Amino acid sequence: MDKIAVLIPCYNEEKTIRKVVQDAKRALPEAVVYVYDNNSTDRTAQIAADAGAVVRREYQQGKGNVIRRMFQQIDAQCYIMVDGDDTYPMENAPEMAKLVLSKNSDMVVGDRLSSTYFEENKRPFHNMGNSMVRSAINLLFRSDIRDIMTGYRAFSYRFVKTFPVLSRGFEIETEMTIHAVYNNLQVDNVVIAYRDRPEGSQSKLNTCSDGFKVLRMIFRMFRQYRPFAFFGIVALALCLLAAGFFIPVWIEFMQTGLVRRFPTLIVCGFAVLAAIQSMFTGLILHNLGTKDRRDFEFRLQVVEKKPGSDFSVSKSEE
Repeated sequence: MDKIAVLIPCYNEEKTIRKVVQDAKRALPEAVVYVYDNNSTDRTAQIAADAGAVVRREYQQGKGNVIRRMFQQIDAQCYIMVDGDDTYPMENAPEMAKLVLSKNSDMVVGDRLSSTYFEENKRPFHNMGNSMVRSAINLLFRSDIRDIMTGYRAFSYRFVKTFPVLSRGFEIETEMTIHAVYNNLQVDNVVIAYRDRPEGSQSKLNTCSDGFKVLRMIFRMFRQYRPFAFFGIVALALCLLAAGFFIPVWIEFMQTGLVRRFPTLIVCGFAVLAAIQSMFTGLILHNLGTKDRRDFEFRLQVVEKKPGSDFSVSKSEE
């Protein structure tokens, strides 16, 4: 098991990968640097190998697929994940690793949004999207994560080995954040100085399509992780809809003693029944989710007992 593993997912980053690998080795001399090439058509893999990285390949396209493979294949006491585009300074890596190894942090978020991101990033829709996603997740999951979609993070062994990767693409960072918040894992923020891509290096993130995937991910995980709140909102909406149609019928009945719009009344009844059904659906799924959280706590205990995974505990007790 490595003490520190630096994980760099890459797709066509030949202009920057050498510097990222060299910076990682300089900042963390004891770390093993892994570069996972995701079907690059340029010299990314060769340059990374020449710079001293361990190069492996993931043939399923998408950042989520790369992260899944990394987490499955690599065992380390601390993981540092960073993009290969040289937008994140490796000078912060020792501080992030220390939080994992000595302070029992499960995930350390490299916070760009509290420093230079909005000045350095030249894509205004990305700026707006990051702010929207951060606000939505912190509101829906009652958290205080300062940067949801950053690609610069540190993880503990137990986070990596208990995180079920479901995403295929760039929505992976959102999934990581919600997983940590929902399961009450320790999350810390480290403010970093973000810099825009160097000239000639192009982002693989599509503002519209990938932004839509992230929003769909938030919607799906809100429904999955907070079902009582989700289906409670649906039930409330159905009740309000039923009340809106029922009130005119009731007023007419009070005035004339007659009910002339029976179809409307019937629809109102079905809407109320659907609201009741939705409420009970949320309650059942909430109870199932509580059981899943108990099972997750058990899995954490199993992972903690594995050889070499208790470094952070012994280190913090010294």
